[in-house]
Parts: sequence; C-alpha cells; structure tokens
Amino acid sequence: MAATVRIGTRGSLLALAQTRWVAAALEERHPGLAAELVVIKTTGDKLKDVPLAQVGGKGLFIKEIEEALLAGEVDLAVHSLKDMPAELPEGCVLGAVPPREDWRDAFLSHRHASLSAIPPGGRVGTGSLRRRIQILNRRPDLEVVHLRGNVDTRLKKMETQGLDAIILAAAGLNRLGLSHLPRAWLTAQEMLPAIGQGALALEIRADDQRMRDLVGGLDHPPSRLAVEAERAFLQRLEGGCLVPVAALGQLAGDEVVLEALIGDLSGVVIFRDRLAGPPRQAADLGRRLADLLLNRGGRDILSQIYGRPL
Repeated sequence: MAATVRIGTRGSLLALAQTRWVAAALEERHPGLAAELVVIKTTGDKLKDVPLAQVGGKGLFIKEIEEALLAGEVDLAVHSLKDMPAELPEGCVLGAVPPREDWRDAFLSHRHASLSAIPPGGRVGTGSLRRRIQILNRRPDLEVVHLRGNVDTRLKKMETQGLDAIILAAAGLNRLGLSHLPRAWLTAQEMLPAIGQGALALEIRADDQRMRDLVGGLDHPPSRLAVEAERAFLQRLEGGCLVPVAALGQLAGDEVVLEALIGDLSGVVIFRDRLAGPPRQAADLGRRLADLLLNRGGRDILSQIYGRPL
C-alpha cells in the first residue's frame, strides 16, 4: 500500500492550484507516495466582504489549517507565504520554501495602459492596505476602492463598479494560467510587494522528521533566504500581514538585498530604504532595516495603528 501524505489547503482555485503543484512535485520525487488534499475553510474565507484590516490580519487564512496540522489531521500545510504571520505557532516550522514565483503586482484595466495613465479622479480597486498606501503616495488624486474576492469576482467588479483598474498579485495570475490579463507589471519602485509575495510555505510539525525529509527536496535556498530577510523585518515590527508595510528580498551575487517601507494609512508619508549583506545574515538584515525605518518615523506610525507604544 502506498504511503499517503495529507495536505491541508484552502479551497480557492488559487490555493488548490498551488497545493496540487506541491502534491505533484512530492509524488514525482517520491515514487509510491500518494498525496491527498484536505480542504479546510478558514476565517478569512468566511469573511468575504469585510475589509481584512478591520478584523486583524494575523493568521486569517491559515489558523484553521495550522490547527488541523497540530492535531495530526493533516501532515503538511500549504500556504501563500504572504498570508503567514511573522511568527509560527509553537510546534510548527517551515519545512520548505519552493522556488518563488513572480513577486510583482499586476495592473489590470480595460481602459488604461498603466497606473500613471489613469486620469485624475480615477478609481482603482484593491483589498490590500499595502497597495492602497503606495497608490495614494504616487497618485493622491485617485480614489482607492476596497475590493475582495477571487480573480473572476474582482474582474466583474471592475466592470460593475466602474473601476478604472484593479491590482492583483502576478504570481496568482500565473499559477491560474491568466498571465495574459495584465496590461502592465508594476516595478518595485512603483509597488513594493507584500512580505513573502509569490512564495509558497510548506508548513510541517516540528517533530515530524518523516515530513521534513519528504519536503526538504522542494526547498529553494535563494527563495528561503529572501523571505527570511523579509519575515525578520516584519517580525521586528510586530506586524501581521495587514499592516502598511512592504518588503522585497533578493539574492544578488553573494549578497541579499532587502528593500522595505513603512507608510501611514493615508499614503502621505512613507519611509523607505534598502540594505545589503551576506546570506548568512539575512534575518539580521531584516531586523536592522526595520530598526532603521522605525527610528526614522515608522515607530510613530505603527504605534498609532496598534494603539500602543512599539
């Protein structure tokens, strides 16, 4: 009888596409292994029309899956890494970070070729606080409209709500075979991504050596180093995935280069910088850049958002 791995996942088309990729990769690497997908509905899935920033961002799309993992109901959890809080629950570890997909945001519009081409007063849809502040920082003359739902839902809302454009993650479009939809891909200067955007997280129980061995071959060290720097930045800020911050780590030659920002909710003020250092210091790089931006003014912004001193 073939050995079975039960993989916990959300039930969205994107989550299923990502998890099926992981399942196929595991079965290819381990002949005789059978991967079984276990669909779990998360709090974030149930709150379909509520702005996520209003209900707290920590673990909204992963909490129930992690509970199933810790309870032994699944052996492996597959997440979009950008949905994960900076700290994992006790007993869980990142077993692997596969090769990162495109980290960029994508600009979709039937009317305009780019964000800069939208006329004053134009309306742009996004459910992301991070995108909102960066749009308003560059284009304070635009209206940013709250938008949630799957890709089809957002595309329909672009028409029914008279939106000039919507912004989505390029990685999700690529994984769904929809890379033909964007009119433009936004550069890091235009739109710094969410922490971990484009990367997958393969989460396992810390004491499960069998799963550690099974998923280890899917780990991609350059991707892991990049997100390690990004997540250390987020952890130093005590932030979930829904605070007005962004970061991008990249391996460039023999260095990890990390660029990050902290912005106020209006998008008027953004503190942004970059640091570089050796790969072995990826996490330290994230913490140092966080301290740099906190001391420059980010601490006041986040303390006001958290309602307590940072």
